[in-house]
Amino acid sequence: MPAWSYATILLIPLISVVCLIVGGPLTWAVPVLVFGLVPLAEARLRGSHHNLSPEAEAGRRGRLWAYDAIIYAALALHITLLAGFLVGISVDRWSGLALAGAVATVGLSCGAIGINLGHELGHRQRAFHQWGARVALFSSLYLHFLVEHNRGHHTRVATPEDPASSRRGEWLYSFWLRSISGSWRSAWALEARRLGLKGQGPFSPRNEVLTGAIAQGGAVLGVGLALGPAAAVAFVVVAALGALLLETVNYIEHYGLSRGQRPDGRYERVTPLHSWTSDRPIGRALLFELTRHADHHANAGRPYPVLRHFEAAPELPQGYPAMMVLALAPPLWFKVMDPHIDAEQARLREAAAA
Repeated sequence: MPAWSYATILLIPLISVVCLIVGGPLTWAVPVLVFGLVPLAEARLRGSHHNLSPEAEAGRRGRLWAYDAIIYAALALHITLLAGFLVGISVDRWSGLALAGAVATVGLSCGAIGINLGHELGHRQRAFHQWGARVALFSSLYLHFLVEHNRGHHTRVATPEDPASSRRGEWLYSFWLRSISGSWRSAWALEARRLGLKGQGPFSPRNEVLTGAIAQGGAVLGVGLALGPAAAVAFVVVAALGALLLETVNYIEHYGLSRGQRPDGRYERVTPLHSWTSDRPIGRALLFELTRHADHHANAGRPYPVLRHFEAAPELPQGYPAMMVLALAPPLWFKVMDPHIDAEQARLREAAAA
């Protein structure tokens, strides 16, 4: 995809700001756009399986600063949108359906921009990017994700031990509960284990999960003191919507896929076979190539503009926005996805027998 296509994500917070300023029914414009018009458009766009040549990939890596600039611009716009929303809540800027639309719009930004950018930056090694990840996740009150995702999910993906990998026949709503609670417990256990190896207890000030929870609680309290209780509640609500958006993405990314277990109890290594992928162009651009998830899990250190399509990876029948809407209706989800799992298993058996 051309570099400029990723900059289209900037339209989401920009349009959101305008719609919240105008108010009224327009506060619903962005959720309708993302979960209504985008799925309809992607249904007509098959997308491309094209990968960059080695020379083109080297060129992109050399200009990675430009792609990172888009990330930080989107993050700045997201923070501006969130701050403006909280101020608007404090002065009763919206009411009724307009208020619900404003909450849905900012919650969408918390998930699609806040947590998603925290995910991308959290896989980078430089301290500057790690702090950028923290700012992004802090805006969505989901700092523990940085610990659990990198050190937990990527190790245990597509196994029963991973709370963020959905199982065949599991409803999205029960998955939300299992993944949110299990991921927090896992993040705490990972930090406790890391600190234990250094001779420190889990309540050490070096526990990132503990300090993150305290900082986030302080932020909510600070918003309440500065802008009133309604703004503090609104902050928690939009952050929760962002978290549910993230967990819905987690649900569709690994649904029903599993890694084989060896005789010694260890699981086979992670490959592109263990994540659903999608090459629909709009979702790729709006989610910074998160939809090429198979390559991300097989090669977690690859930055978003050079993620690749793998022919061996299982492919979703539609793009991420459409599949997220479908997941809200579990019987329809099972009717669509379970045959795809069966077909994928049959394909693997044929490949093994060849």
